[in-house]
Amino acid sequence: MWAVFALMSAIFAALTSILAKVGMENINSNLATAIRTVVVLVMAWGMVFLTGAQEGIAAISRRTYMFLILSGIATGLSWLCYFRALQMGPASKVIPIDKSSVVFGMILAFIFLNETLTIKTAIGGSLIAIGTFVLIF
Repeated sequence: MWAVFALMSAIFAALTSILAKVGMENINSNLATAIRTVVVLVMAWGMVFLTGAQEGIAAISRRTYMFLILSGIATGLSWLCYFRALQMGPASKVIPIDKSSVVFGMILAFIFLNETLTIKTAIGGSLIAIGTFVLIF
């Protein structure tokens, strides 16, 4: 089931890029990011209340809050940079560079989460990196 959600994530991420490129033709990229973020915020809290997950708020530890806040800051910075790049450059080149986050994420998972680096993972990550390089040049 996780693979279905991952595939749906990829499809929605692709739609996000195309819709954002068209939607911010005549506005500042930071304003576009802020508008998008409000929509995401409303959707996320809607899902929390729809599923009854708000009952777990009291049990969240300080450590968890800290990492979620840092993750939120990283997400915000990523979105601001992404929207600016998307506004300035061709989507067909910006999107592959943005998706190279997969390779960076794999490297960080090996370093900070002590995940195992397998030959299969190394080859796959290398192919993604090579593919990104080929697409942008």
